Order: sequence, then structure tokens, then C-alpha cells
Amino acid sequence: MPLNVLVTAGSRRVPLVQAFQRALRHVSPGGRVIVTDVNALSPTVYIADRSYAAPLSNDPHYLDEIERLCRREHVGLLVPTIDDELTLFARNTDRFARIGTRVVVSPPETTSCCDDKYQTCRALQTHGIAAASTYLPGQLPEYLPFPLFIKPRVGRGGVGAFAVRNARELDFFMDYVPNPVVQTFLDGPEYTIDVLCDFDGRVISVVPRERVVIRAGVVDRGRTVNDPALIQLGLSCARAMRFTGAVNIQCRLVDRPVVFEINPRFSGGIPLTIAAGADFPRLIVELAVGRHVPSAVGRFRDALWMTSYESAVFLDDASIGFSESPRATGLEVA
Repeated sequence: MPLNVLVTAGSRRVPLVQAFQRALRHVSPGGRVIVTDVNALSPTVYIADRSYAAPLSNDPHYLDEIERLCRREHVGLLVPTIDDELTLFARNTDRFARIGTRVVVSPPETTSCCDDKYQTCRALQTHGIAAASTYLPGQLPEYLPFPLFIKPRVGRGGVGAFAVRNARELDFFMDYVPNPVVQTFLDGPEYTIDVLCDFDGRVISVVPRERVVIRAGVVDRGRTVNDPALIQLGLSCARAMRFTGAVNIQCRLVDRPVVFEINPRFSGGIPLTIAAGADFPRLIVELAVGRHVPSAVGRFRDALWMTSYESAVFLDDASIGFSESPRATGLEVA
């Protein structure tokens, strides 16, 4: 039977959905990519082979709905995409395995640690990995040189994150940012290290990318960088924490690379990594169908630039809605 892939919270992740579609055409012909979303106007709803409405991940019936969909569509591979749902799926992998669905998610101890910016940096430092000095409000040292950086202890997309230049701003943002953590300000080029691990935690690929221009928390312009120190940092993090599937490690280069955040999911800049020859979706599909995938750490096209632009899907009123059946062709995409 062909492999069917479910990508949850599809939203704007059109390149990721298309990458899984290409992977299935090559590895498991006849397989479908299905997406869920809360919004019928999300573009992946019209790019995927099938699409379904789903509640938010904090809805008490969320897992029931996803399980029902997996049964209906004979989903063999489930790919969560947002931080909010990672630990929920990580704690329920056995539930989905019983119906024949493999969830591509890191273990719950990893997802819950990475969801907490304070615990992430503490855990890395415990393993001797350079990570940003991170403090809770009641732990701030008497003297901490400015500038600093403040952000929510649990959050994503750069929401609520601010540079702090003096004590007055610190007092304001400590009250303004919910459940904050304070980090030393890392003044240097910013990198994302895309890491792919198999279902046993073995590292298959490590691809560092410089985030040259960032817009709304996602890289707008960037380039691949085959730097041994960055690749080694990715390997060290994978030894310190057990990962499954795609992970992105965020760091800045300050004499040496220093980690400030880890997200155990696909990154927004994954199209660049795929274009550089490290096709994470295809490798995951190959693993899912039982193929041996050798390690290819450091094997990607170096100094490949990505400069992004907006695209759009155009619909008339009659076309708006979840398909819940094979998607008709003929939609205008620009």
C-alpha cells in the first residue's frame, strides 16, 4: 500500500507539503499528502492532495480528531509542525502506532525541554555545550551588563522577544513579557543548524544556514555554510538530547557558536536545506518505507543562497473549503 503522509497545521508551509509530495512520487507512488488546519483559507489546504479541518491542539478532542483522520486516510506517517503540539504527540506515539501511524517526533523529554527556553540552555550547558546564559526573573545577578535579551520562557516565532538596553527597559519588559526569561545578548551572525535524525536518534544530516535577513521570525534571505564548528555543534546537541526527524538549532557566532534555542521540528527555512541537496522529507519517507538511509553529515551544496518572495493561491467563493476528498486541479497559483 502506498504511504500516506499527514502534515498537521499546514498553514503557509507550502514548500514543505510540496517536498513531501515530490518524495512520495519518487519513493511511494500513489501516496497522498494530507494536511489539517483550523482555517479554510490556509494555502496548504489547496496545495495538499486532501485537507481536513481540525481543532486547535489544546482542544480536548484534538487527538481523537487526528486519530479518526489517520484511520480514515490510512496515514502511515504523521508530521507535526508546530511547537504547541509536539509534546502532545510525543506522549501519544504508541496510540498512533497501534493504528499503523508512525509519528515523526522527538521523545517527550526532548520536546518538553526544548519548549522551555530556560531548561534548554541549562541542559546544553550541563553537557558542556555553549549556550546563552539564561535567567529567570528571580535569578538575575546583581550586576548583568547590558544589552540583554528578554523573551517568553515558552513561545515561538520571535513573538514577545526584545533587546533590552538599560535597567529602565528591563523593568518595563519584565512586566510586559509574559513568563519571561532574560538572556545575555549575543552579538554576532545568526545561524540555524538543520539536523535530521532517524527513528533511532542516529544523525543523518546536518546543514548550517546563515540567517542573513529575517522577517516575522522566518529567514527571508540566507545561505548554506559548510562550517565544521557549526556542524560539530549540531552533532553535539544530538548527543545531548535524543532527536527524531527534523530539528533546528538556533545560534549566534560569538567567537564560537552559542546556542540560544532549539526547535525539534521543521524550520521555516527548510526549503534552502532541501535545495542544497539535503532533502529531509524524502529521507524521512525513505526511512518510513524501511529503506536504509546512510549518514550524509556535511554533504550539501555550500554557499547556496535563498532569497524568498511571496506567492498566493487565488480562489473563488465556491472553491473555499477543506477538500476531504482528492483535490481538484485547476486552481490559480501565483
